[in-house]
Amino acid sequence: MKRWGEASYEPAELSAQAVLANVESAVLVADRLGNVLYANAYAEGLFGLTGTAYVGKSVLSLGIEDEDREQAAELARRVLRGHPWEGTFATARPDGSKAYVRAQAVPLRHPSGGISGVVIFSRPAMKRGTQREHDRFGLLERIGDRLAGSLELEATLSQVTHTLVPQFADHCLIDLFENDKLVRRVSTHAGGWEPPKGTWAAIGEPIVYPEGHFAEKAMRRQETVVVEDFQSADFPAPSVASAEICRETALTSVIAAPLCARGELLGVMCLALSGLSLHEDPHYDTFDRDFVGAIASRVAIAIDNAMLFEAERRTALAFQTALLPREIPQLDGLNIAWRYFAAKPLETHGQGIQTQVGGDWYDVIPLSAGRVGIVIGDVEGRGARAAAMMGQLRAALRAFAQDDKSPSDILRKLDEWVRILAPPEPDAHGVGVGRSPIVTCTYMVYDAWSRQLSFANAGHDAPLLVINGEVGRLEMSEPGVPLGVRDKGVGGDVMFTEETRTLPPGATLILYTDGLVERRPRDDADGEYWDEDVAVRMLRARVAESAHLDVEGIATAAADAVPGDIDDDVAILVIRAEEQDLAVDERTFPAQPIMVSEARRMAAETLERWKIGDDQADLACLLVSEVVTNVVLHASIARTPRREMVLEGVQGPALYDEDPWSLPELTGLEEPERDEEKRFRLRLRRGATSIWVEVFDSDLRLPRLRNAGENDEGGRGLYLVDQLTNRWGSRPTKDGKAVWFEIPIQ
Repeated sequence: MKRWGEASYEPAELSAQAVLANVESAVLVADRLGNVLYANAYAEGLFGLTGTAYVGKSVLSLGIEDEDREQAAELARRVLRGHPWEGTFATARPDGSKAYVRAQAVPLRHPSGGISGVVIFSRPAMKRGTQREHDRFGLLERIGDRLAGSLELEATLSQVTHTLVPQFADHCLIDLFENDKLVRRVSTHAGGWEPPKGTWAAIGEPIVYPEGHFAEKAMRRQETVVVEDFQSADFPAPSVASAEICRETALTSVIAAPLCARGELLGVMCLALSGLSLHEDPHYDTFDRDFVGAIASRVAIAIDNAMLFEAERRTALAFQTALLPREIPQLDGLNIAWRYFAAKPLETHGQGIQTQVGGDWYDVIPLSAGRVGIVIGDVEGRGARAAAMMGQLRAALRAFAQDDKSPSDILRKLDEWVRILAPPEPDAHGVGVGRSPIVTCTYMVYDAWSRQLSFANAGHDAPLLVINGEVGRLEMSEPGVPLGVRDKGVGGDVMFTEETRTLPPGATLILYTDGLVERRPRDDADGEYWDEDVAVRMLRARVAESAHLDVEGIATAAADAVPGDIDDDVAILVIRAEEQDLAVDERTFPAQPIMVSEARRMAAETLERWKIGDDQADLACLLVSEVVTNVVLHASIARTPRREMVLEGVQGPALYDEDPWSLPELTGLEEPERDEEKRFRLRLRRGATSIWVEVFDSDLRLPRLRNAGENDEGGRGLYLVDQLTNRWGSRPTKDGKAVWFEIPIQ
């Protein structure tokens, strides 16, 4: 029956497919395993799906980002237990853009009453309508979570732009104050569009907004300014080209929000809609102004925290860099390269957010007669405390090294120093107890003329050794124990074994700290790390590939060998022995006065053969005479006869078997046999810029400077050596001492 005046109308039968195709909301149906069974047309447009290839794939394959995957798993668990769920997801579209969607999920019930799947309804978050207010809180929470994900300024700014473009804006510009200048730090636009050069300020360029500009108003008033209809508004532009590009892109609406934190204006953030993409409504309104203002407050706090952290990190890095060698001296017979990297400040590595400076260090120390001390070490822990400890240890080791003691003696003294430096910490009873940090260290001494490498190790990884392109480990019979493992007051000495190897010409050593191969996150496996053995194999393979390169190339290859951000700081030191032999001449003489002239003649002939200038040769010969004269003079001094006690009866351990408190009678004192004739050895070495002279003898007494009196006949020889040489000194040897000096080659 139809009423009078009504048009004739026959209702059509509507299929479920037709209804779902016209719903202004995405509808997804998934089975109990989370595999997609159905998606309507709106879902295909929202998630960028094409065809039916998505059917049978996991819901997670629709672009849900990694940080939301656990949330999606919780959604499935909750709904499959019969409870509805609602929340906000961040999704990545196939074109690379990012969008936030508001999702509601309900259980899909079988006619029998059982739950056979999940139905998900989703739509763009903040879509205009009465639902916007409801979505606002969820989105602000999501944005806050994303901004809290990093304390690096660049990463924070990147999170801002990926959050806002293209869903909320076609253009996002952020300008921050650097001292008194406003500098463009972010310039991101929808669809990969870039403003032509000379129009809008590029990243890193300063910008000045004229008075009355909406960004200038936002900063001056410290309130968010919205321009609902940009085409009809009249605002001064920073430049004519800037105004022209606004017209070309059909800018429709703008919001400028000040970035304020701790009562300080940090800069301004501008969002704009234009013709770069389609929008349901290409104009901002007061609701958008309030929402962007709330976002700006969170962005400002995140930027402020990042800037404070970056300042702290720069200070810590400057502190540590100042403690490390700023440059390595050029040394004869060696080519040297080094690298140092601070760890990335990533809390995802399980160590918390830190400044990431640490206690890794390296050093190259010039020693006597052209010899070189080589150091690599690592103090446990991170932060300024570890760096400060490292600086003290490096300074102490350099001081100890000047004594020219053996590497094992140097590490023994450094071990004692580690325990002295241990800061007191209260124990369970409140008593201050020094707890030594654990320090690994390798100390080497290399003589480029003899190619002898002496070393001792304190628990550090053995360096790589490259010989003729073959990569192996430097053979160490004893790895040693780390420094500081024995607390103060605990008896017993920690022994370090000294070893000696000969480096063939062209051999290369790669010394590194454990941060190079430990806890390196894998890019191809989320949350997993490279196994250390695998990382070492990758390092050796990369070094083998680059073995033909110079030391700089090898250092770079070693640094890049293992992919992934470093979780600990890294020090790398590459040492290569040069192919050519260095010039050296030496001869042994009897310690007799007549041999002084012979030693001088030998020095003169050698220096002439090396084509050293007459002035430098005469100076070297003069100083050779002074040092050799001292050796001969002290060797000729008659020593007080030593007498040995000779006991009658049983000798050795059985001496006290009968009565430990009674001794046999002394029958006399016998004078030992006289030593054989004393000798000294003169050695001359030539480097690229210096001549080194060494005089060896068997006397254990080390020379020292004297203040000769006015009428003293002697005591001025070492004074001349001290005044006329670049450096001089003495060092103990296994069978006596060596006195050395260095003069430059002009």
